[in-house]
Amino acid sequence: MDKKDDSDNDKKNSENPENTPIESLKKQLESLFGGRAVNFEFAPNFDSPEPERKDERPEEDPDEALKRIREFSMKPREIRDYLNRFVIKQEEAKKVLSVAICDHYNHVRRCIENPDLAETEYGKQNILILGPTGVGKTYLMRTAAKLIGVPFVKADATKFSETGYVGADVEDLVRDLVKTANGNVDLAQYGIIYIDEIDKIAGSGGGNSRDVSGRGVQINLLKLMEESTVNVVSPQDMMGQMQMAMSMRGGKKPKRTISTRHILFIVSGAFDRLSESVAKRLNKNSIGFASNAAENLDSDISDNLKFVETSDFIKYGFEAEFIGRLPVRVACEALKPDDLAEILVSSEGSILKQYREDFSGYGIDFSITPEAIKKIAELAHREKTGARGLMTIFERTLRDFKFELPSSGIRNFEVNTDIVDNPKNSLKKLLLENGDLIKSAMFDDIGRFVEQFKAETGYLLELDDPAKEKLMERALESDRSVSSVAYEVFKDFEHGLAIVSRNTGENRFLIGKDAVESPDKFLSELVVKSFKKEISK
Repeated sequence: MDKKDDSDNDKKNSENPENTPIESLKKQLESLFGGRAVNFEFAPNFDSPEPERKDERPEEDPDEALKRIREFSMKPREIRDYLNRFVIKQEEAKKVLSVAICDHYNHVRRCIENPDLAETEYGKQNILILGPTGVGKTYLMRTAAKLIGVPFVKADATKFSETGYVGADVEDLVRDLVKTANGNVDLAQYGIIYIDEIDKIAGSGGGNSRDVSGRGVQINLLKLMEESTVNVVSPQDMMGQMQMAMSMRGGKKPKRTISTRHILFIVSGAFDRLSESVAKRLNKNSIGFASNAAENLDSDISDNLKFVETSDFIKYGFEAEFIGRLPVRVACEALKPDDLAEILVSSEGSILKQYREDFSGYGIDFSITPEAIKKIAELAHREKTGARGLMTIFERTLRDFKFELPSSGIRNFEVNTDIVDNPKNSLKKLLLENGDLIKSAMFDDIGRFVEQFKAETGYLLELDDPAKEKLMERALESDRSVSSVAYEVFKDFEHGLAIVSRNTGENRFLIGKDAVESPDKFLSELVVKSFKKEISK
């Protein structure tokens, strides 16, 4: 259809509104709802970003991001040094990633400068990262993407396994990249797509059999990784198609497709079974004097992944064409207790810093001894989940501290090996040692309750010390906050005090221990006395 046909159709639609796609869609929806009128609005501009949410940082100007890509001049060592601030160990992986990323974006810059260069043959350096869970694979890529300033999308390969040959689901990765770039296709085409758990779509059993669903996903992914054109809006996305149509009728011509030519693909997986297969191959090939590779095998079987070959991947269940699209491969090392300890004290993204911030939200600070750090690292290593094990141990150790200390008045404490070994007993000891602070904090809570009661009812409760002591005693016995106990004791006082105030004109009331022990009796007697005063007048 030529431009004249398009203009004729637009003219017909404008003359007869019932012919427009919007009206057609409204009719379909109205029929579904029994003929009731359906009103809805479409975004006027497909390229317009969504309103900024209060809990999100302001989005960077796309022009600035594109300018940084056009002027990319970073060196591999600079990227490696930046990654060192966040990720501990993985020196070889950092080098490989730094070089591959620099090569890729230098090529992108040259293609922008000279569009003819984009048509020449270039082997894109898509990356395959191997290694056990929790060693920093995702963190490496997310940190690198943040440094470069390009859109970044992460997904698990397992979510595509159920659909197998449905390529549109795989293409949603590219569409998500466009969404991350706030609809800016020009920026999204230079982004990074990271796919984790890629080993889960290999052939079943690691032998010659093939998982049909996984093979379909591999075939669809390899098309994207080389060079493919993807519709910005899925054909099944009716609302997205309508938004696109509205945007085009508004005079602006958003891009309908995006090329994956300059999108960098990184995939990763634990490859546990592959590691075992490589170990068997290396041992089998060791005849007489053992090969260097076999001699240097670490006790951790995941270290065998550094010796993996293309034939190992194919035997594992990957298509040769698929694994060929991932020429850059690197194995991450398993983390030892010393590495986990270094993560705690050195990484800018350390879970220790997160826990300090969590406690600081309550005005609490804590220190941690070197021995405790070592102990936590050793326990985390036993979890077999890499750096993620650190959070498991911290949560187990400090869970009750987070619950109790904000209400205790304690504003600092030290995490030592005793707390790591027996957190519950250590917490009890800490609370007993700081009884005065806890009492003071409970007094403050009672004061806040009194202020709130006055603000809500207009009546001031003047509690003497014995009354406060009784409230605190009840709170400790029932393991509740003193403010909740006070609320329960005085919940009916508003109506009774209103009668007393009407009869006597008083709005300040002295509350003693007897009022806390028997609130109904105290209030009844107070009301009766107020009537006697009213009669005596």
